[in-house]
Amino acid sequence: MGAYDHQPLTAIAPRRQTRQLRVGPVPVGGGAPISVQSMTTTQTPDVQGTLAQIRALAEAGADIVRLAVPDDEAAAALATIVRGSPVPLVADIHFDYRLALKALDAGMACIRLNPGNIGSAARVREVVKAASARKVPIRIGVNAGSLEEDIVQKHGWPTAEGMVESAERHIRILEELDYREIKVSLKAHDVAMTVQANRLFSSRFDYPLHLGVTEAGTLLAGAVKSAAGLGILLDGGIGDTVRISLAADPVEEVRVARMLLKAMGLKFGGATLTACPTCGRCSVAMIPIAERVEQRLSHLKGEVNVAVMGCEVNGPGEARAADVGVAYGHQGVGLLFRNGEIVKRMKAEELEDAVVAEATRIAEERAKKAS
Repeated sequence: MGAYDHQPLTAIAPRRQTRQLRVGPVPVGGGAPISVQSMTTTQTPDVQGTLAQIRALAEAGADIVRLAVPDDEAAAALATIVRGSPVPLVADIHFDYRLALKALDAGMACIRLNPGNIGSAARVREVVKAASARKVPIRIGVNAGSLEEDIVQKHGWPTAEGMVESAERHIRILEELDYREIKVSLKAHDVAMTVQANRLFSSRFDYPLHLGVTEAGTLLAGAVKSAAGLGILLDGGIGDTVRISLAADPVEEVRVARMLLKAMGLKFGGATLTACPTCGRCSVAMIPIAERVEQRLSHLKGEVNVAVMGCEVNGPGEARAADVGVAYGHQGVGLLFRNGEIVKRMKAEELEDAVVAEATRIAEERAKKAS
């Protein structure tokens, strides 16, 4: 193993202790590994299209996937989707308690539902009774853009305090029914408000938190905003599950989430790439090489650290620190490193295939040992 071992970054605070619940087989909270979530963009009644996307998300590393259930047609498709899904599924329900009951009957592993928005106390009791019988948790989702009108008027504007007040209102409804299989999300498109709301909530409650910056934007902007907000919270020990909300293919949400957790030492598995940002010292087309290597290693399950470097200044040091690395030099040659040692001097055009082959071998060996 290279110099990058599997130790958490020392700057990260101890994880906040929360209640633990289970979304299907996935433990959430209570010190369990932080799970990665995403949401399908297909029309849920399109069973085959929805299952294809769920499988793609699972292959990318999603632990849990959420589906929109806006009507009876979507609810009718859930049982078939549940049977074909490789990961536990969350039903996204708004306003209609009957859709929640149908989702529970279909075998959904979690319900995203705000109990204050589905009608009378009798309707809430019916949903809670069904969820409790199946040991299915309910996720309360609070978004700054859809706070209750009286809370907005009280605070004059959507605020972190108002978001926590809304969450508490819904929590109390469930607690009064002696139901505590609850997880909570508090999301805003504003990074600072998201951070403040989650910090405030975590100081008052021990329910597990699902983190996200909602409507964060397109791939680049959304990834940066999400990493900024979630990174602050995770560094403070807050957060039990995450979603990176992007206006992009949801597979990218999973990739960004896993990269963030790996960068912070909170999740392992797959390839971690150190790549030269390139400069005038570089004698090869470094950027496309790094992109190809990352893509070729994206399927790996075992942990492996890979360095692809473009010159003799920083290249050898970074390549030595990785499990496997290459450092391109001048005159069309470069060095292949493994576990800090030079393995071979090679032609530049041979290095890409060599580092991919060696990284794949290491990752597959580690995956076998872990299984």
